[in-house]
Amino acid sequence: MGYLLNTELQQIEMLKVLELSSVKDVHKDLPSSLLLEDGPNIPYSMSEQEILESFEKFAAKNTVFPSIFRGAGAYKHFIPSIVPEMVNKERFKTGYTPYQAEVSQGTLQSTYEFQTMICELTGMDISNASMYDGASAAAEAVAMCKERRRKTALVSASVNPRTLEVIQTYSWAADSPVEVVPTKNGVIDIQALEKMITEETASITIQQPNYFGLLEDAEKIIEIAHKNDVKVVMSVNPLALSVLQTPGEIDADIAVGEGQPLGIPMSFGGPYLGFLAAKGDLARKIPGRIAGETTDSQGRRAYVLTLQAREQHIRRETASSNICSNQALMTIAASVYMSAMGPEGVKDAAMLSYNKAHYLAEELSKVKGFNLRYDSNFFHEFVTECPVEPMKLLKHLENNGILGGMPLKDGGILWCATEMNKKEHIDRLVALCKEVAE
Repeated sequence: MGYLLNTELQQIEMLKVLELSSVKDVHKDLPSSLLLEDGPNIPYSMSEQEILESFEKFAAKNTVFPSIFRGAGAYKHFIPSIVPEMVNKERFKTGYTPYQAEVSQGTLQSTYEFQTMICELTGMDISNASMYDGASAAAEAVAMCKERRRKTALVSASVNPRTLEVIQTYSWAADSPVEVVPTKNGVIDIQALEKMITEETASITIQQPNYFGLLEDAEKIIEIAHKNDVKVVMSVNPLALSVLQTPGEIDADIAVGEGQPLGIPMSFGGPYLGFLAAKGDLARKIPGRIAGETTDSQGRRAYVLTLQAREQHIRRETASSNICSNQALMTIAASVYMSAMGPEGVKDAAMLSYNKAHYLAEELSKVKGFNLRYDSNFFHEFVTECPVEPMKLLKHLENNGILGGMPLKDGGILWCATEMNKKEHIDRLVALCKEVAE
């Protein structure tokens, strides 16, 4: 016997309130490919042995490449052994997000230390306890910037496409316009940006380094934005911040990013963590929670949830944000990674990534047809042309145990290198590309 969430009469009453004719209309904004016409096809129950065997069959379909030259938002970096050793301790694993009265001092301290490290990394005044991922952090930051008379968000076309899509989704739900600023030679078109700013513009979101690996003229963009009372959201690579100017140093209003490079394995796409840091005057607009340090009645150091916008939960759809959770386990991983590596270790990882990417770019550009698309400065990702159909090349690399770059819609390839790519790996990749090109 099936379980019905509500009766037919209740469904009729609900549809009447919503002014809809059928239950299908509730899902009208969803793509038809996602809807199940005949309901879910749930198989019969299996024994534990059968379940394990089925999972093993699914897992066998995955390919774990020993050599990876793809980034585009998820990167293979070295992870010190202490990171998984600490994260896998049972005391840190929980499926529940504790609230004020139930939070232990250890949980609060780990959150506080994560926030402190993020502030040191970004140069910003405050950081929250983390977000779900870098894309949702960027969308929440855009929502922070919205004001009564300023609701339009400008987003550079050089931002990661998936981040742009999440920003557009959040903004669509909030009935806030999003306009995409075009690029010129792989970076934001500053002249176009100046023309697009109006009195209704609330924010401009840029990525540094951008999706194509290039370095934006962030200082110039921030200067233009602030001259027009527009806030700037910078989506940043946390490792790159150890060698580039931080958002705080160039007066950005909010810094967001994907924390996966900080000791979190690629894991087929997650779980990851997003970080969000901002100027001090935005403390009351920051989503989520902030852990703080204080003293108890006996003068001993203690940690508390300093700020949690409870009205966000109460106001529901009229709230600027409804997030009430954070990626606590992933923040511990990031904190352990940053502590184990130290400032110099993080900088070494960044510089090794930079140097190996530039060696890869230099060697690839010697192969006929693999010309560098842009001549701008880049960090550890870059775009080349491809003399053959990209999937033909990538398939050849896959057959030789290499995950090649990210194929772009226009026929180019976005390559990436990190400290994990040895010289012999790079030379072998170049040799295989030469085989296909010739």
